[in-house]
Amino acid sequence: MSNNAQDEKLIRGLEVVDQVYADPSLTAQMAAGGDQLWTSETIRHLFADIWGRPGLSIRDRRLLVIGATTMLGRADLLEVQLRGAILNGEFSDEELDEMVLQMAFYAGWGNTTALNRALGEARRTSAEMQKNK
Repeated sequence: MSNNAQDEKLIRGLEVVDQVYADPSLTAQMAAGGDQLWTSETIRHLFADIWGRPGLSIRDRRLLVIGATTMLGRADLLEVQLRGAILNGEFSDEELDEMVLQMAFYAGWGNTTALNRALGEARRTSAEMQKNK
């Protein structure tokens, strides 16, 4: 792939990052790390090629990621996804609460504790971000 095509893919990937997370500071942080192999490949492939595909909405993709990440018990990753969902208005408060209860029976109560904790933190940080706009 030519450098021009690589650059275009990086730009497209950053546009998708901005759509997914609705957090310009996160997009800027990723863009600043764009020269690092891990970051640039993640932006080009995960975001430009996968999240940017037309087959599923961002909301649908996010539901899949939240389910898989809950199975891993990764509150840190869940918080990022949930904050993006809240900032994008993808789920109502009731839907977010139902998500936690639904996952408890599939991912286990221990792993779902990470989801519940992440949801509380995502609600707090997204409220602060919206207040500071």
